[in-house]
Amino acid sequence: MLGTSYNHTTESPATFFLVGIPGLQSSYLGLAISLSTMYSIALLGNSLIITVICMDSTLQEPMYFFLCVLAAVDIVMASSVVPKMVSIFSSGDSSISFNACFTQMYFVHAATAVETGLLLAMAFDRYVAICKPLHYMRILTPHVMLGISVTITTRAVIFMTPLSWMLSHLPFCGSNVVPHSYCEHMAVAKLTCADPMPTSLYSLIFSSIIVGSDVAFISASYILILRAVFGLSSKNAQRKALSTCGSHVGVMALYYLPGMASIYVAWLGQDKVPLHTQVLLADLYLIIPPTLNPIIYGIRTKQIRERIWSLLMPCFFPQSTQGA
Repeated sequence: MLGTSYNHTTESPATFFLVGIPGLQSSYLGLAISLSTMYSIALLGNSLIITVICMDSTLQEPMYFFLCVLAAVDIVMASSVVPKMVSIFSSGDSSISFNACFTQMYFVHAATAVETGLLLAMAFDRYVAICKPLHYMRILTPHVMLGISVTITTRAVIFMTPLSWMLSHLPFCGSNVVPHSYCEHMAVAKLTCADPMPTSLYSLIFSSIIVGSDVAFISASYILILRAVFGLSSKNAQRKALSTCGSHVGVMALYYLPGMASIYVAWLGQDKVPLHTQVLLADLYLIIPPTLNPIIYGIRTKQIRERIWSLLMPCFFPQSTQGA
């Protein structure tokens, strides 16, 4: 399919070739259509979330601030990989330059690190709102929210910059064909003619530290939240609190479960799990959360749902809004 592209090179290649999903070539057209649909939903949904939060002064609360940042990160995450995937699956254009490959890798890792930090920040926001409601605005001031956002971004940059740098400075004297649909770290590391173990261990250890610590704090927050919720005397207040937290937990499950499965399958189950399954896991955890996050929040959050509907009404029913 790629012809001479499979030849070996004697120095770091100017171009890599992404295979896509090995073994599923017959399904590429369906995958291209599915990914294009999901990407369109992700762009539209997250853009609407950002627009309504920025335009509506009643949504200038900490929870909506973090949700707005999450939507922006979701757009970056999906845009880093999906357009190239669709190009591979639809037209067979699998080439990606050396610099573009590592730029894509950096944005993927940085965006995922920022997203897990934002999920922790949102869990903290719900903890303060439910367990310390009288001190909510005093604790989560604009300066505190800005500080949390800067800390999350700085952490991602500090941890993830060495990862791409270490790998990009290794010699690539073997195949330039990446058996993946984007420049996934482990897949590219296997193409080096030096020992990739240091960079691979760095990836595994620091990903585990970041995700493990965030999940531990998120779990602690929701344990305290549940204790406070079930201590409420009002059943209606209990339902409302559980409904809000339920949407957050759903978003976290969509992000963490396939993400961690992808990381540990690549390390521990690479000889037992088919390659196309490994690649699909890695692909889906980058596109499913950005696609479903705005849908979950748009449906489950009444204020956002109402604002989106009022924003879209003039587009779909211009005559009725003019008449009103």
